[in-house]
Amino acid sequence: MEGEELCFPQLNTSCRKLKRSHFDTVCLLSIMSSISLLTAALNLLVIISISHFKQLHTPTNLLLLSLAVSDFFVGLLMIFQITLIEGCWYFSDLVCVIYSVLAIVIPSSSVGTMVLISVDRYAAICYPLHYPTKVTQRRVQICVSLCWIFSLFYVLVMIKESLEQPGRFNSCIGECVIDFDLTKQFVDLILSFFLPISVIIVLYLRVFVVAVSQARAMRSNITSLTLQRSGKVTAKKSELKAARTLGVVVLVFLACICPYFCVLLTSQDILINPLSFIFVVSLFYFNSCLNPIIYAFFYPWFRKSMKVIVTLQILTPGSCNANVL
Repeated sequence: MEGEELCFPQLNTSCRKLKRSHFDTVCLLSIMSSISLLTAALNLLVIISISHFKQLHTPTNLLLLSLAVSDFFVGLLMIFQITLIEGCWYFSDLVCVIYSVLAIVIPSSSVGTMVLISVDRYAAICYPLHYPTKVTQRRVQICVSLCWIFSLFYVLVMIKESLEQPGRFNSCIGECVIDFDLTKQFVDLILSFFLPISVIIVLYLRVFVVAVSQARAMRSNITSLTLQRSGKVTAKKSELKAARTLGVVVLVFLACICPYFCVLLTSQDILINPLSFIFVVSLFYFNSCLNPIIYAFFYPWFRKSMKVIVTLQILTPGSCNANVL
């Protein structure tokens, strides 16, 4: 091998760089850097908004806060993806393990939060009478904490051997490989994809059916009166709107995550080229950038709070009590 084709030219045991044209490299760097910066910035606005303004301290918004935190870290993780464009890992084996842990914990917590969002909307739409007493801020905090703790425990079990001896699975210097055999990949697909996605789809189909029937009932005074006489309770209009908005979030999430897992299921190394794999990985990460954009379109409170933050009005005393709803 020629020296310039190695990750570390001074070492004979160095890994070799990926062969890619200068144009492809510049395009990938530009696209991934833009997505990383935009993802981190937009989700930081969501985190500040929900954390700072007291009016936004609701159970549903706590779930959005958890999702924004995981999406924010996805933006930061993309920095490592950018350095891997040449196929070389320039950091230590310990950093490789830490990166691998975060790369599994963060998507797992995102999926778990999506399941919690689906459960929240299911309870709000299908059981509106019991929702305020059953879904409290305290209970949501506990569920979110358990979601992150379980994700961390899950990854520690899955890559236990790599944690005990970082770099033991590397075949050359400049590689970042962890222990993830076929059995672990199968378990990961079941726990991180099939099981949670099935729960999300089933719950949201139920929410969709109930929401449509209730929306029709609200348009008809006769039907509404009939529902009241029969003792049935319909969800609030605001809850139906929130269900619609979060339904868009869930659909976009499924559209971005499914291609990645479908590629894993169909042996991506054989059936698609490296650029296609980069595309599905970028789409997987790009979902984290789309969520705040969806909030900006559907949530007036996010647009108002963003204006307060950007104009630095958030620094004025008592700004946490500002009316953003």
